[in-house]
Amino acid sequence: MAEQTAQTAPPAIRTEPPAAKPDSAVVRDALGVGFAVGLSGFAFGVTSAGSGLTLLQTCALSLLVFTGASQFALVGALAAGGNPFTAAAGAFFLGVRNAFYGLRLSQLLALPRFVRPFAAHWVIDETTAVTLAQPSRRSARLGFTVTGLTLYVLWNLTTLVGAVGADAIGDTDAWGLDAASPAVFLALLAPMLRTGMERAVAGLAVLLALGFLPVLPAGVPVLVAALAAPAVLFVQGRRAGRTEKEEGR
Repeated sequence: MAEQTAQTAPPAIRTEPPAAKPDSAVVRDALGVGFAVGLSGFAFGVTSAGSGLTLLQTCALSLLVFTGASQFALVGALAAGGNPFTAAAGAFFLGVRNAFYGLRLSQLLALPRFVRPFAAHWVIDETTAVTLAQPSRRSARLGFTVTGLTLYVLWNLTTLVGAVGADAIGDTDAWGLDAASPAVFLALLAPMLRTGMERAVAGLAVLLALGFLPVLPAGVPVLVAALAAPAVLFVQGRRAGRTEKEEGR
């Protein structure tokens, strides 16, 4: 009887905490992301200078804004002859996503209050991706710090080099350097699109941006692409409502 009970007893549920990740592995991953993305600051420096911004304006954008997608959106819209206010609005709405990242990271990192204003400046796509991939708070803090520091220093240095050397590059449109940062961003984003809804939002946003690009002023297609999320959520809600009605019959 005892043997039968032992054989039929359900297996014990393991409640062990996730295995700690060596600091060296966290630093290695963080440096890899920091160097890979930080080098594309050179492309921003060249593109910004080519769009008519001064060296001081270009470097100030990297120092104070420090979010590549928004920076490229701003200078790209200006280079295409877009209204400065429209260009700034497009860059602003692209940067709003960092505020949502911050809500999640503030709980995960639990940094001291006096550090938070400084850490908030480093809340971007890359630091968020590295931080969320860590199994513990210690490794999350280490990954966030190393990624943020590496990216900030390298991005600003390469921005300066790119802006100074823009004259030697020549025609920036011929080189297509304005596509470097978005390409890196998409490469980091693609593995995070795991659910069907996330892929639907991303795909619809691309279609909206490309579809309205020929007919709307520079910077506005980015704002239109933001409608992809509520549109997909609306469709998903309608489908869920229909399913509930059919099941209730």
